[in-house]
Amino acid sequence: MAEHIELEGTVRTAFGKGAARQIRRENLIPASIYAHGAEPLFITLPMRETTNALRHKNAIFVLSFNGETHTAVVKDIQRNPVKRIVEHVDFYEVKPGDKIEVEVPVFIEGETKGSGVAFINLQTLTVLADVSALPEEFTLSVEGMQAGDEIKASEIQLPEGVKLVDVADDEVVVNVRVPED
Repeated sequence: MAEHIELEGTVRTAFGKGAARQIRRENLIPASIYAHGAEPLFITLPMRETTNALRHKNAIFVLSFNGETHTAVVKDIQRNPVKRIVEHVDFYEVKPGDKIEVEVPVFIEGETKGSGVAFINLQTLTVLADVSALPEEFTLSVEGMQAGDEIKASEIQLPEGVKLVDVADDEVVVNVRVPED
């Protein structure tokens, strides 16, 4: 399940490259909130808390500013290509009951038998899920699997209300094989 993260921000009134640089010098991050057909909202968020919060995949953000609260998911993150700091965040406002598509990373755990090594063929899976049930990751067990064994998309245990998008049921997500020299 996706984590709910609360961030306190302020309304942004200055725009442009110079204003964005000034905002970042003050250890703040400029951000935008886009909603269903409404005008975007422009805010600033605290740099440290926001950067730490963005480490959570598919988290639900509760953004508070000017006495208003908006629930949103991350739509896009712009990072400095050299320093790798967050320069801007775009959020997409969601409401309870909304279904959205998100990318969910795939991880493996456990040890295979023999000389087989587990390979992840699909690093991420796209799912359609209710915003209250967004998965952060899929962790698949390869415990005891041998060379030639595989895990197909249809074999993945999905949380209730979550369904795979753009992947066939027989598509191999993880397979075990002996590496070639």
